[in-house]
Amino acid sequence: MAQGAHNQNSGDAMTAPATTRRKGEVTRSDPATEFMRLTQQFSGLFDGRWPDISAIIDREAFTPLSDIEEADDAYQIDIELPGIDKKDVNVEVVDQRLTVTGERRVTEPKGRLRHRSIVRGKFFYEVSLPERVDPEHVEATLRDGVLHVRVPKSQGTKHRQIEIH
Repeated sequence: MAQGAHNQNSGDAMTAPATTRRKGEVTRSDPATEFMRLTQQFSGLFDGRWPDISAIIDREAFTPLSDIEEADDAYQIDIELPGIDKKDVNVEVVDQRLTVTGERRVTEPKGRLRHRSIVRGKFFYEVSLPERVDPEHVEATLRDGVLHVRVPKSQGTKHRQIEIH
């Protein structure tokens, strides 16, 4: 912006809706709606390889914290899910993608609520692993608020040093 020029939109840039110009008219657009439109177009580029992105993007969903470790034969993924029952968790492996979804149930306070910072509602976690995996032998356990998922690497992806003759 040139020195001395000033912004015509006097509203806060973080809270004011974006404006766009189409065929000579000014319209207001909702950033969330624009984002959904773009992600739907983007997901179409993968010919159905990815799940429907509009089902994943949910204003209520949160992403739990995780650790991922790689060993020679498997990936170990630990996901923090305190207060969540195993019946409320779904684990899936498709190709090289691990997806964990579920919900932390909302409980009504028994007394006067003074503070609330525990995230409740639906959650979504997804990771794409760098090597082919064996989905038939994936193991998952939920202990002490941590989901432990062991994803073995496919036998066909073992590292091999090639001798040059």
